[in-house]
Amino acid sequence: MAKKKKAVKAPRELTRRQISHHRQQQRRQRIIFIGGITVIAAVILVILAGWLTGEYIPFHRTVLKVNGASFSTGYLINYLEMAGTTRPNTTLSQLAGSAYQQLAQDELMTKAAADLGITVSKKEAADAVRNANIPVTDGAVGFVRSLMLRDRLNSQYFGKLVPNSDNQVHALIMMLESDTQAQAIRGRLESGDNFTALATQYALNYYSKNTNNGDFGWHPVAIYQAQLGSAIPVDYAFSAGAGDFSQPLNDNETYKQLGYWLIRVNSRPQPESANVSALLISDVVLADGIKARLEAGESLTGIADKYTQYSPSRDKHGELGMMSQTDNISDAFNGYVFGPAAEVGKWSNPIRDENYWSQGGSWLVKVVGRENNRTITTDDRNFLINKAFEDWANRLWSNPANQVDDSYFNSDIQNFVIEQAAKGLQKPRG
Repeated sequence: MAKKKKAVKAPRELTRRQISHHRQQQRRQRIIFIGGITVIAAVILVILAGWLTGEYIPFHRTVLKVNGASFSTGYLINYLEMAGTTRPNTTLSQLAGSAYQQLAQDELMTKAAADLGITVSKKEAADAVRNANIPVTDGAVGFVRSLMLRDRLNSQYFGKLVPNSDNQVHALIMMLESDTQAQAIRGRLESGDNFTALATQYALNYYSKNTNNGDFGWHPVAIYQAQLGSAIPVDYAFSAGAGDFSQPLNDNETYKQLGYWLIRVNSRPQPESANVSALLISDVVLADGIKARLEAGESLTGIADKYTQYSPSRDKHGELGMMSQTDNISDAFNGYVFGPAAEVGKWSNPIRDENYWSQGGSWLVKVVGRENNRTITTDDRNFLINKAFEDWANRLWSNPANQVDDSYFNSDIQNFVIEQAAKGLQKPRG
């Protein structure tokens, strides 16, 4: 018996109104979907913008260009962290400027060293940083690389320029304030007084006063030049014979931390104020002579223009004008001007002041011994090698082929670098 076929219903057609409603519903769903994507995208963009402005851009901003090589803020931050690690007793604020300059010099040095055939790879430096349990950053690697490169330059290049032996002298040297004082001290030495004892008491040059009591020991000429800062005593020491003792050697160029005030209080309107004329003179003998000339009526202007070594006095031709106790020139100066000893209208006797520097003095040099081709000590060789390196490095700045653009570095960037480096140093290491 044949089965009955089920009747197939034709799909129900939507009315025009139903079609319109369906299409509206689809459009609403698309709008909601697109709106959701837009909101998500906006959130992502806000987050990305915050990351760019707060994290990426500040740390990737160019702060230095050297011969086309660019260095970012982040690099400088890590570099400053390393500088702070090696100099823990110096604040980052004090180090920031010098670290920035050192970074530029490192790049100049790297290129110049390569021209000499001396290099340190980034991998070598990175390994050294890693072995020191320091985070391996570009700045840290650059800092360590420069130290390694300097050592390599000294051992492979500059060390070969410094001889192992040279002509040397052993000399006793001190600088006195004037030829007159030097002649008096020389007379005492000729009578048997001890050179180092008198140098301890009277010497004005740094090494004789603070380091060796005037006994310099055996050194080549370059060491004496570095320690004395004047060719006058050095030339004598290396031209005289063993046992020779110089007459006073006048030096009008070298500075000493000593001067003598001549002060006249012209008027005193109030106990705490005064109208003042003043000169700072190189030595007491000259000051005595100038006081006599002033009291004899010689022009203060002409004398001040020639002799005073205090720049405000020179600029004002000796007339400092009205001053108060808050104008603290020095204890010696203020102690006289606002003390009971000052007589209005009269010049003071010379007043010794060790707070100010004055130019001029006189040297005494006694040659204890001299020897040709004497072996240079390790300390002296190291000094001469380092000096050769420093002279070479300084010349890199004056080479017109080297281009350094530091126009990117301002106070805002410097403060940011210091702040971030301080945070970096607070993080635990190792």
